[in-house]
Amino acid sequence: MEPRDKVTREKVLAAALTLVEENGIEGLSMRKLAAAVGVEAMSLYNHVPNKDAVIDGVAELVIQRMVLPEPAGDWKADLRALADAFRSSAISHPHAARLLLTRQLVSGGSLAASDAALAALRRAGFSASEAVHALRAVLAFLVGTVLREVESTPAFDGSDLSAVARRRADLSADAFPSLAESAPFLASCDHEREYTYGLDLLLSALESRLNR
Repeated sequence: MEPRDKVTREKVLAAALTLVEENGIEGLSMRKLAAAVGVEAMSLYNHVPNKDAVIDGVAELVIQRMVLPEPAGDWKADLRALADAFRSSAISHPHAARLLLTRQLVSGGSLAASDAALAALRRAGFSASEAVHALRAVLAFLVGTVLREVESTPAFDGSDLSAVARRRADLSADAFPSLAESAPFLASCDHEREYTYGLDLLLSALESRLNR
């Protein structure tokens, strides 16, 4: 076993992130975490109060690894760069991404990204309240898009061609003519293209609202 004085909260959370990526969130337990760190299970509580705190810590660790871009002076470019950084961090940790998107993050690392986005929106001319609405709209889009990306099946992402063919056949049923017409496009999803399209649409809508 590793001496207790060499175990830190950072090491515990790094080991927890590795376990989550290897086994999923459901595969994380304090017993497995203790074994991964090299201590008795009870020793973990010197560094984290409970499993819920470990889960929050894993989410914070992922967001802290997000590299914040330098402001470019153009609010749309700045929001896009922040969204890209957020997405990149999330999809780099597909099993932990759900935590990143569903836990309330309050560390300096997570708050820095929100502060940068609000600053860009305020520079653009949005009021403080409107900037919050805009930030929440962008975050809602990112949450939905990233969750779809990290949790989609091989059929949906297009890598299982036989499954895509079956899905296309299912969508081509005569009873649903609009689905049948769109079947080639609904059968799979290009995540990068969908992300870019949706973000472009959202930023254009925000720009239109700003210029009313």
